[in-house]
Amino acid sequence: MSYLKFYILLLTINLLPKVVSASEPKPWQMDLQPPSGIIAETATDLHNFLLVVITLISLFVLALLVYVCWRYKENSNKIPSKTSHNTIIEVLWTVIPVLILVVIAVPSFKLLYLQETDKEYDMVVKVTGAQWYWNYEYPDEKINFDSYMIEEDKIKDGQKRLLDVDNPLVVPEGTKIKFLITGNDVMHSFFIPSLAVQVYSIAGRINEVWTEIPKGPKTYYGQCNQICGVNHAYMPIVLKSVSKEDYKKWLADAKLKFANVDSNFKIVMNNEKIIKENN
Repeated sequence: MSYLKFYILLLTINLLPKVVSASEPKPWQMDLQPPSGIIAETATDLHNFLLVVITLISLFVLALLVYVCWRYKENSNKIPSKTSHNTIIEVLWTVIPVLILVVIAVPSFKLLYLQETDKEYDMVVKVTGAQWYWNYEYPDEKINFDSYMIEEDKIKDGQKRLLDVDNPLVVPEGTKIKFLITGNDVMHSFFIPSLAVQVYSIAGRINEVWTEIPKGPKTYYGQCNQICGVNHAYMPIVLKSVSKEDYKKWLADAKLKFANVDSNFKIVMNNEKIIKENN
């Protein structure tokens, strides 16, 4: 009876993230994070569909193996069959897998088209991966800032160990965002599971991806899942979705907070330009 209670507890824990809105990994979680946005919802539907397909295929193959082992065991077949070809079986094991692949291809192509097709977007955010932090730039607002993981000895109440950062990526709710993702050094990966966003950041190259931020204030957590060096596990991603009013307030503060970074960058660029002109 104790084992039954244990399995019921595991099942309950597994179902909790689906009931409670969450965008972070949960203890004992065995399923995907609850999807947010049309891309994540479509990807989750495809995942669940493929899980059913592969389960049915595995059960069929297992049943077939058990039947063959029982039906054609040595005790029942003293004289083994010497049949080398069976036209019907060969046609079936060729046609049926093709039909299965065609069925799988329909939702797969739908998801690929949704991800790769250029969509109208409300804002652009440039993401740069570095060892070992993220840099976020808002080209239209002319601000950029670095995002570092909060160290364990500086974590405050309510903050999550190894997940929270000093400067999260803040965006307004209900917007479509185009991410321009690149890198400074080694290869990183910009990965936010609940938004189904996973794009490599590669130095010298810009990858594009778009995503939809649903309505409702929410915090989305992600991490670099590309083994990028000794501190690979310490460059989390935090995306905060806020109301449009709160975003305007944050933007006004951000332009003041990160103004020195931008102005220093301009001074350096101007000095380099002057030196080149003098030379």
